[in-house]
Amino acid sequence: MFTEFFLKNAFNLAILFSCGMALLVVRFWLSRNVQWKKGFTFHAAQFFIYAIIIGTIGSILNNAIEDYNLRFISSGVIDFICTSLIALILTIKLFLIINQFEKAQVNKGRDVTSTRILARVIKITIIVAIVLLYGEHFGMSLSGLLTFGGIGGIAVGMAGKDVLSNFFSGIMLYFDRPFSIGDWIRSPDRNIEGTVAEIGWRITRINTFDHRPLYVPNSVFSSISVENPGRMTNRRIKTVIGLRYEDADKIGLIVDAIRNMLQ
Repeated sequence: MFTEFFLKNAFNLAILFSCGMALLVVRFWLSRNVQWKKGFTFHAAQFFIYAIIIGTIGSILNNAIEDYNLRFISSGVIDFICTSLIALILTIKLFLIINQFEKAQVNKGRDVTSTRILARVIKITIIVAIVLLYGEHFGMSLSGLLTFGGIGGIAVGMAGKDVLSNFFSGIMLYFDRPFSIGDWIRSPDRNIEGTVAEIGWRITRINTFDHRPLYVPNSVFSSISVENPGRMTNRRIKTVIGLRYEDADKIGLIVDAIRNMLQ
């Protein structure tokens, strides 16, 4: 019986062996070319190899269920598990590619805030698309998913009002951009002053001048005035310069020297 099962799945076993060899080749290539690990080709090749392995194992298990009349598990469950694993691996690989794209753009001197919001929007789009395709694959209607999402959105909105307020305020911070990462900001309405370190979905982290992290909910910025001294085009300096009466004739020279220094 085992020999018959082996012969029936010889092609699948050959595919598994080939995929195993392909993974070894990929590992060997990585040991000699570390930069390749950061490229799109590596993640795409690894995903396709893993997808083939999972699909082949699922085919072998389905054959075993049919040949040995296994009742504790069904082919539908095997298909569900295999599809879920492939979708999970695809999501992880796409997220890794997006993270590397984000780092590359920042290293090129692109605006950090704009790059991060673009990366996060792409990630959300990927998750929504995969969930919809996943549901369609298992016979769930798109209208049903959207209806469920609408009802769930209302329930979540009622339960997490503050969280959603911070979330949408964070999106408005990205689009309005009253400040960016690295800007020095302060608020005359609140005791908030420091350098912006991170703008998250829910909170913004500010490093105060005494090196203490200050976490401010994003919704706070929609109800307070924010001053951004880091974007000022001119500075006013008020100081007192003391002179002796004997040096009154040097006032003109001192004014010229200060003017030249400021220029």
